[in-house]
Amino acid sequence: MPDPVPFDIPEDGKLAHNITHFARALRKAGLPVGPGRTLTAIEAVAAAGFTRKADFYWALHAVFVNRPEQRLVFDQVFRLFWRDPRYMEHMMSLMLPAIRGVQEETAAASAARRAAEALLDGAEPPARPESPEPEEEVRIEVDASQTASAAERLRTLDFEQMTTAEVAEARRMLARLALPVKPLPTRRLRADAAGRYPDWRRSLRAAVRHGGEIPRIARRNRATRWPDLVVICDISGSMSQYSRMVLHFVHAVANRQGQGWARVHAFTFGTRLTNITRHLKQRDVDAALRAAGAEAQDWQGGTRIGACLHAFNRDWSRRVLSRGAVVLLITDGLDRDDTAQLGREMERLHLSARRLIWLNPLLRWDGFAPRARGIAAMLPHVDAFRAAHSVASLAALAQAVSDPSDHGEKDRLMALLRG
Repeated sequence: MPDPVPFDIPEDGKLAHNITHFARALRKAGLPVGPGRTLTAIEAVAAAGFTRKADFYWALHAVFVNRPEQRLVFDQVFRLFWRDPRYMEHMMSLMLPAIRGVQEETAAASAARRAAEALLDGAEPPARPESPEPEEEVRIEVDASQTASAAERLRTLDFEQMTTAEVAEARRMLARLALPVKPLPTRRLRADAAGRYPDWRRSLRAAVRHGGEIPRIARRNRATRWPDLVVICDISGSMSQYSRMVLHFVHAVANRQGQGWARVHAFTFGTRLTNITRHLKQRDVDAALRAAGAEAQDWQGGTRIGACLHAFNRDWSRRVLSRGAVVLLITDGLDRDDTAQLGREMERLHLSARRLIWLNPLLRWDGFAPRARGIAAMLPHVDAFRAAHSVASLAALAQAVSDPSDHGEKDRLMALLRG
C-alpha cells in the first residue's frame, strides 16, 4: 500500500467544504463517491482529528477506497488537491497531446491523467512553460443547453479529430458500451422439464423408486455455452490513434460481468504479434493500457499483417479459436508485404473462427473503395466489414456480432472488386 504523502492542511477554516470538493473530484475520476460517503468522511476526520498528517490521509482513504484498483486514483487526486499547486501544472503538461501511443505515457503514473482531468474539469492547459502562476480561484461555468446535441455529435465524431476533453468523454462513453452475444448450443444434453428429448435413464431410475411405475417421462434439452471473443488490433503508425480507443472498448468488454463472453483474448500487431490478454484483466484501464504498451514494443511502427497473422495462426489459433470464437480484426489493411501470403492467412483465420469481423477506420470516407492490394486480398475472407472510427461505429458492432446475416459494407465493396 502507498505511503501517505506529505501535505499542508488548509488553514482557512473550511475543512468540511474542502472535503466536499475533494469528494466531487474523486467522483469525476471514477470512484463511486456519493453524498453519504462525503458526510461519513467529514465525520471520520472530526473523530480521528487532523493533528497528524497520516491520520488525515488514512481517514479519507478508509472512507473513499474500497477496492485495490481505486488506491492509485485516490492517491493521485489527493496529491493534486491537498499537496502542491505546482504538481497540478505538471499533470496539465501531461495532457497536452490529444492522443499518443501508450508507450509514450510511461512517465505518467497510472490514473494520473484521469485525476488531472477530474480536477481540471475542462480548464485549458498552459500554452507555454513560462506561463504565469495560476490564480487562487478559478470559476468554471458550464452551459448545458446543448448537452444532448453535443453528446450526439461526440458519438459520431472521428477519434482523430477529438480534443483532449472530447477524448476523455469518449472513453467514458466507450466504458459504458455493451457487446452482448447469444449463447451457442452444444451437443451435450441437460435436464429440462420442458425439454425436447426424453431422458429414459432418469425415467427408469424414477420408476424403480415407484414400484416399477413411471410417474412421468423425464426430459432434457441441449445445453448452451458462451463463446470466446478474440481481438487482433493493429497498432502501427497509421492506426495508433484509433487503436488506443478500441483497446479502451475491449478493456471494458473484458472486465464487464454478465455480457456472456466466456473469455476475451486480445492481441496487438505491427511488425510482430503480442499477446496482451493478461494485461487487460487489470481493473484500472490506465494501468492495463500502460502495461500493454510496455509489452508491445512495436507501437507506431511498421505493418506486417500477413506475417503477424501467420504467427497467430501458427501459435495461437488452436488455443483460442477451438471453441468457436468470434474474431474482431482491427486494421486499415495497408500492407506492402506479399499479398498472396496475406490472402492465405486470412482464409485460414476465417475457417478457424465462427465469425470474422473486420473493423477498418478507413470506412469513415464515403468514397472508400478497395483499391489497396492488401484490402483486396483480405476482403473476401471476412464475414462482416465495418467502420471503427467513432463511438457510434463501435456501438453498432453488436449488430454484426449477434446477426449472422449482417455483412456491413462487404457486399458493396465486393461488387466494386468484381466490377
